[in-house]
Amino acid sequence: MSNLAILPILIPLLAGIWLAFIAKKLPLARGSAKLLSILNLAIVIYIFFHVQQNGTLILEMGDWKAPFGIIIVGDLLAVTLVLTTNLVAVAAAFFAPKSLSDKQEGFYFYAFFFWLISGVSGAFLTGDLFNLFVFFEVLLMASYALIVLGGGKAQLRESIKYLLLNLFSSMLFVTAIAFIYAVVGTVNMAQIAERVQEVEQQGILTTIAILLFFVFATKAAVFPLYYWLPNSYSVPNPVVSALFGALLTKVGIYSILRVFTLIFTHEPGLTHNLFLWLAGLTMIFGVIGALSTHNVKLIVAYNIIPAVGFMLMGIGIFTETAISGTVYYLVHDMIIKGALFLLVGALAHLAGTSDLRKMGGMIHHYPFLGWMFFLASLVLAGIPPFSGFIGKLLLLQGGLAEEEVIIVIVTLVTSLLILFSMIRIFIGAFWGEKNEDITVNKRAADGYVWPIAGLLALSVTLGVGAEWFYPAIQSIAEYLMAPELYIDSVLKE
Repeated sequence: MSNLAILPILIPLLAGIWLAFIAKKLPLARGSAKLLSILNLAIVIYIFFHVQQNGTLILEMGDWKAPFGIIIVGDLLAVTLVLTTNLVAVAAAFFAPKSLSDKQEGFYFYAFFFWLISGVSGAFLTGDLFNLFVFFEVLLMASYALIVLGGGKAQLRESIKYLLLNLFSSMLFVTAIAFIYAVVGTVNMAQIAERVQEVEQQGILTTIAILLFFVFATKAAVFPLYYWLPNSYSVPNPVVSALFGALLTKVGIYSILRVFTLIFTHEPGLTHNLFLWLAGLTMIFGVIGALSTHNVKLIVAYNIIPAVGFMLMGIGIFTETAISGTVYYLVHDMIIKGALFLLVGALAHLAGTSDLRKMGGMIHHYPFLGWMFFLASLVLAGIPPFSGFIGKLLLLQGGLAEEEVIIVIVTLVTSLLILFSMIRIFIGAFWGEKNEDITVNKRAADGYVWPIAGLLALSVTLGVGAEWFYPAIQSIAEYLMAPELYIDSVLKE
């Protein structure tokens, strides 16, 4: 059954190759993309329940035993995030034909879309640092193609910044891997975790840990390394923005979570306290950015940043409750950010502008879209009983238990300001007098609604049905707080 672990990587990889050959045959490409995204989701759901019932899936490629070969590790954390990735992917596959022009679709959108999903899934499932770097590069190469899709001036400008920053962080990533290999003689994460306990010069490990954190923090948009994100995520087509906002920064957060609960746990007084300070600053500066603009796409893009701060806060507190909050919030944020980017993309297209000051009264023309946005705003801000509230409640409980009062206060204030930034969009764009100058396109709106409604329904269910999901999240946190379980599952004889 261990061969199941490779399927979430292999199926989208092969799907991308197939769709590259039929890229110009748009009806076939669209149908294939929808069908293959559903097929991949169905397989991932099966894998998720298999792992939940039978434990971690380990695939040793080519029968090379760990730690010598390429290892795929499908533990409950990895498959949960792969499942969430594919839920967003299905919504994006159905939204794309409504959002993209025929020309944009013909420029190999669906091929790069599936290669992005393959890279993200591989990053979650890999069991060694070097292949984490490889999968980072796979997803980044796909993202480079997607960000310039359409060839607009703003897209090209932001793509250059995005490319240069990621090339620099990738160079640092390889350097950090070389350093850790020089110190412990392996890149297998389980064996690194085993061997770091024997290293006498702990200061070298701390230096490598901070270097790796810098790499992952750049990918995750942690303060002060977030400056590249807002424009890069707001200028592409809405379906591309949704994929980026839902998935890419989460790979960075996942990497921090995995590495700093498994490997670098020797100096929490330094590393994890640093995380708490950076988490607070990330929340503050992210929400200030969201309040500083009238561009609806930028407001949602800036709201990615405080969410990263919330997740980093749990890693910094480093207790079982706080880690549960990080994992719960991670799943929640992947889904709701996908829904919100699709929502504001649809809003901007239907209104003919992204400028909040030029909108108004849209709810009279598109009531379902308006009330979905209002509901999504409540979910994002963490209003009870929605999923954002469950994740933040766990984070706040963890913070109060460890007497981290300052970060708790920052979290509460930031949550209120996030709600304010989103209600600004609802009042400015949807509320108010009916604007007769707007050209109403009900057919386009109907095409946008259902993929968004699906993601929003999932997000609401994640909150309202928390008692169904929390036991799995709690078991993930228990597993992460006991790194010997991961080590034993990978390095077993």
